[in-house]
Amino acid sequence: MKVLVINTGSSSIKYQLFEMPAGKVLCSGLVEKIGETSGKITQKKDGGNTKHVEELVLKDHSAGMKRVAELLTDKKYGVIEDTAEVELVGHRVVHGGEAFSKTTFIDDAVMKTIDKLSGLAPLHNPPNRVGIEVAKKVFSNARQVAVFDTAFHQTIPEKAYRYAIPEELYREHGVRLYGFHGTSHRYVTKQAAQFLEKPLSEVNLITIHLGNGASMAAIRNGQSVDTSLGMTPMDGLVMGTRSGSIDPGVIFYLSETVGLSVGEIKRILNSESGVKGLAGDNDMRNIEDRAESGDKSAMLALEIYAYRIKKFIGAYMAVLGRVDALVFTAGIGENSPLIRRMSLEGLDSMGIDVDLDANDFKGKKRDISSSDSKVRVLVIPTDEELEIAQQAFNLVHNEA
Repeated sequence: MKVLVINTGSSSIKYQLFEMPAGKVLCSGLVEKIGETSGKITQKKDGGNTKHVEELVLKDHSAGMKRVAELLTDKKYGVIEDTAEVELVGHRVVHGGEAFSKTTFIDDAVMKTIDKLSGLAPLHNPPNRVGIEVAKKVFSNARQVAVFDTAFHQTIPEKAYRYAIPEELYREHGVRLYGFHGTSHRYVTKQAAQFLEKPLSEVNLITIHLGNGASMAAIRNGQSVDTSLGMTPMDGLVMGTRSGSIDPGVIFYLSETVGLSVGEIKRILNSESGVKGLAGDNDMRNIEDRAESGDKSAMLALEIYAYRIKKFIGAYMAVLGRVDALVFTAGIGENSPLIRRMSLEGLDSMGIDVDLDANDFKGKKRDISSSDSKVRVLVIPTDEELEIAQQAFNLVHNEA
C-alpha cells in the first residue's frame, strides 16, 4: 500500500511517499515559498541519489500540491504512474486538544474540530487544515488520515496536565498542558523498547527531542505521563528562538513597565528569544563553533540550554522512579555530542554515566552509556514521517 505523508506549513509542504507495511521511502520532497514571488520544489528518490530541483511561482497550496502530484507521476522524476495508486494520505496535525487521543480518519466532523482548535495553535492548525483540503482534491482516490502531535500525550494524568488556575478556565477555555512533538516521542519510545529488548508496556524512559523546537517526555510503561511543552509550544526547554519556561510575571512587567504590546511580547518570546536571544543566532552548530573560540555569549547560551535539560532529567527521574534509559533524538539531540555531554555532566550520582568515545561517535541508533551506568543513554534518530505512515496504515489494517 502506498501512503503519502504530508506536513503542511504556512508557506510549505513537506512530503514523503512510503510503500507500507515495509516502510520503504519511495521519494521525498519539499515545496517552499508558497504564495511568494519565487517558489521552489525539491524532490528526491533512490535514497536521495536522484534529486530534482525546480523554481517556479506557486500562488497557493493547491498549486503546490498539484505540482507534487505531477512530479510523483512524472516519467523521469516520479515513482508512480497515477495518483490513484496513493491509497492513504497521512497528515500531521499539530493540535488535537482533548478531542483526539489517537489517529483518526478525516471527515467533516473532524475538520470542524480542527477548526475549533485553531485558537490553540493559530500558526499550525490552519495550514494543516489547508493541506487536508487540497490533498482531498488532488488525491481523491485516497483516504485522508490525521495524526495529531498532541495525541501521544493524552495519557498524561490530570495532576500533571492541569494548571493551578480557576477551574472554569480549564472547563470553558481548555487551558491545560497538552504537549507536542508526540509523534517523535512515540516513535523513539517504540524504537528504544526494541533496542533494550523490553516489551513496550514495561519500558520507562526520558525522551529528549532537541531541534529548533525542543521538548522532553517522561514515559512510564510505554506511555507519556508528563512532558515539558504546555498549552502552547513555548514552555519548558530553551529552544532555538523560544524562551521556554519563564516567570509569567515577566510578561506583566514587559507590558506594564516597559510598555510593550501583547503582540510585541509574543513575537519576542516566540521568535527573538531562546538561543537566538542569548547569542544572536539559533543555529546550534554556529553557537558551538563560537563557544569553542571563546565567545562568552555563545558559551552562556550552551550552559543555559544544557542546564534546563538537566533540570528536567532530574524532575522526570523523580516522577518515574525507575528509568531504563534516556533517549536523545532530533537534529541537535542526534548530532551534538557537546550538548549531550553538558546535559549529563555530574549525573553519575543518579546512575547516569556516558562513554565519551561512544558519545563522540557519529552513527545511527546507538548506546553511548558507559559500562558503569545504571541508566542507559541512547541516541535514536527520529522519523516522524514514518511514524505517521505507520499510524495511518495501522488504522486501515485494524479496521479490516
